[in-house]
Amino acid sequence: MISILIAASVGLGVSILLTPYLIRLFSYQGFGQEIREEGPQGHRSKRGTPTMGGVAILVALVAGYFVAHLVDVWRDSPSDGPTASGLLVLYLAVGLGLVGFLDDFIKIRKQRNLGLNKTAKLVGQLVVALSFAVLVVQFPDVNGLTPASQNLSYARDLELIVFPLPIFMLFCYLLISAWSNAVNFTDGLDGLAGGAGAMVLATYVVISFWQARLSCVEGYQVGCYNVRDPLDLAVVAAAATGACVGFLWWNAAPAKIFMGDTGSLALGGLIAGLSMTTRTELLAIVIGGLFVVEMMSVVLQIAIFRTTRKRLFRMAPFHHHFELAGWAETTVIIRFWLLAAICCMFGLGLFYSEQLGLGGG
Repeated sequence: MISILIAASVGLGVSILLTPYLIRLFSYQGFGQEIREEGPQGHRSKRGTPTMGGVAILVALVAGYFVAHLVDVWRDSPSDGPTASGLLVLYLAVGLGLVGFLDDFIKIRKQRNLGLNKTAKLVGQLVVALSFAVLVVQFPDVNGLTPASQNLSYARDLELIVFPLPIFMLFCYLLISAWSNAVNFTDGLDGLAGGAGAMVLATYVVISFWQARLSCVEGYQVGCYNVRDPLDLAVVAAAATGACVGFLWWNAAPAKIFMGDTGSLALGGLIAGLSMTTRTELLAIVIGGLFVVEMMSVVLQIAIFRTTRKRLFRMAPFHHHFELAGWAETTVIIRFWLLAAICCMFGLGLFYSEQLGLGGG
């Protein structure tokens, strides 16, 4: 438990202290955000706001995780140090963050709202996702558990649905790409993606800590969880939660810096990686329901427009629909945060009810 608190505290501290430095540095370098011409008129004033603030989230995440383990060593804690599960989730987040960083950097250099072309961005996501897919089913522990399994999962592995390795790799790519793009679509209003992401990651702190308390490795009991490194995953999620909250201090409306694709792709990778390593891939759809709805609004907008030449929303992602309908930006943000909180609470309820259904708890 102390490691979780340390990771969250360090993540928060590094993020909240590093972000203003990045604001000054990126402002001096002219690393400002370009704004979509067809977007809400109120967003025009945001042109030139520093972007690539996701760098602070990533640095704080990595610092929080490793400082927590260094303190464990200093305290002579029985912790085994960084684990395969924790390191692989970090790898996924940092790898996607680098793809996002390149995207942001090209936008800034070319002074446009489009960075990497679709092919380059997809290839970057493909390389990171497939390498993660191969690695995440390696490194079995003494009990034979790997960081993830080739089973589809809900609140634990579904024994009847097992993917052959090639299908599993495709599944990983689709899952990681979907989550990273879903968070990317949501990152259109000040603090919206950061606040919602912090709630989802905090939910995963609770889930992974609960799995650690009821781990089959610690002693078989009804309803126990076969997860390789649940406590270390809680440390990763806690560091990421603290990093998001610290960044949100500067990113909340009116934002002094944007996370950019650097942050949004990394946060999507964190959610995807945590869902796979905690065996909650289907449950994550509920927990991250706001991100799912935002992505579906884009998919529906494109599909309906191409078939009927009519628009379902005034603009997609659909948080802009409400802005164009006359809602104030802060009103949209707060109400969407409330929706994100409801999704997280509902997801936690489903997770706990599944455990109770097996006679545990």
